Amino acid sequence: MESILNNSLVTLVVYIAIISTYLLVIPLILFYWMNNRWNVMGKFERLGVYGLVFLFFPGLILFSPFLNLRLRGDIKG
Repeated sequence: MESILNNSLVTLVVYIAIISTYLLVIPLILFYWMNNRWNVMGKFERLGVYGLVFLFFPGLILFSPFLNLRLRGDIKG
């Protein structure tokens, strides 16, 4: 069992899993949540979202050029 825990390949895989979760998975879920709930969330939910944005800021910066959170305007006009 000790040889498995001391294996550098296992350590590398765990680091890659943690980093990809931090930089890719959770920021995409957060963007999706903010996009769907932005206009209807309450003050405590908004406070929690602001905290998560602060916590996952590096991952959100990676996706910010590709995602748009602007309000959808009225098509008629």
